[in-house]
Amino acid sequence: EGVTVDIALQWTNDYHEMLLCFANNIRNRDGGTHETAFKQSLTRVINNYANQQNLLKNLKGTISGEDIREGLVAIVSIKLPNPTFSNQTKDKLLNSNITPCIAQAMQQCIAQWLEESPNEAKGIVEKTVRSAQAREAARKARENVYRKGALDSMSLPGKLSDCNSKNPDECEVFLVEGDSAGGTAKSGRDSKFQAILPLRGKILNVEKARFERILDSESVNIIFSALGTGIGDDFKLEKLRYNRIIIMTDADVDGSHIDTLIMTLFFRFMPKVIQEGHLYIATPPLYQCTYNNVKEYCYTEEDRQRFVDTYCNGNTEDSRLHTQRYKGLGEMNPEQLWDTTMNPETRLLKQVTIQNAARADEIFSMLMGDDVEPRRQFIEENATYANIDA
Repeated sequence: EGVTVDIALQWTNDYHEMLLCFANNIRNRDGGTHETAFKQSLTRVINNYANQQNLLKNLKGTISGEDIREGLVAIVSIKLPNPTFSNQTKDKLLNSNITPCIAQAMQQCIAQWLEESPNEAKGIVEKTVRSAQAREAARKARENVYRKGALDSMSLPGKLSDCNSKNPDECEVFLVEGDSAGGTAKSGRDSKFQAILPLRGKILNVEKARFERILDSESVNIIFSALGTGIGDDFKLEKLRYNRIIIMTDADVDGSHIDTLIMTLFFRFMPKVIQEGHLYIATPPLYQCTYNNVKEYCYTEEDRQRFVDTYCNGNTEDSRLHTQRYKGLGEMNPEQLWDTTMNPETRLLKQVTIQNAARADEIFSMLMGDDVEPRRQFIEENATYANIDA
């Protein structure tokens, strides 16, 4: 019928799936019939092979399509006459006549490759079995968490200092690094609409962890609990308790690392929070500069230099110049933290966005994943741009 099918796929040691679908060279962001046909065919082919080779004998239960696609990177590209899409942006393909074409291609090519590559095929099935076992463990862990009420929006974590308002549109929550900074933020906030959730140390790197371990993490659980949306298949954005989720960490390397860990958590498990514009990063000042009776907060090195140039003609040795470097949020008193970082009228917030999900996925995997060499190369190429405060 004039339909051409091109499929490229590769399994990795990662835990996340990336599937990109195209029709007539147009990216279909919401997939469509070609995505559905690919997933169904892949599940059927792998299941048939695993059963024929008796590779599932030690598995209690069954393997699912999600298990098979764990760590899979795939591109499904078809060319067809008279394509039908769900909307003008062509985000989803609707043609049903391509289903048998994809099924035939998968059956012929993938099944043949599995037969000709027994070592690789066995490795894929073993990875799938591990994924199925982890999924079952995660299900039990999640049920246990629900029984304890940790993800029930009516049962809020003890460390959360909630705001008075119950209107999500006007509420915001600060995810704050450490109990000390959390105490300062609690004293300096406007309790009418600002909630404070202190986090102890660096949260779990979810890029390297399976779901059952993530559910066992206290820091991750209190974030899930405070937001009230649920997770995974139970995620509901309309239950989000705060319109703005603001990551507030120290203005240093450790703070940036914590920012990245929290962003990774949202990117992997609550991407809609980012897509709908609810995630932000606070910008605390680096310095407080004083010259005689003039005092300014400087958020960047450029701001500090501008202050010195303006009031001291660039002379950093002027005895009337005093510069305080803030090493952490806890060094500020509540009034300073409010004035510089929390007051909606004066603060600087960076909104976290996803302009290109595939590129963002690649960067997160490189920076937070197990493969060291790409990360080393990235650091070597970009080290000169880093502002590392000794």
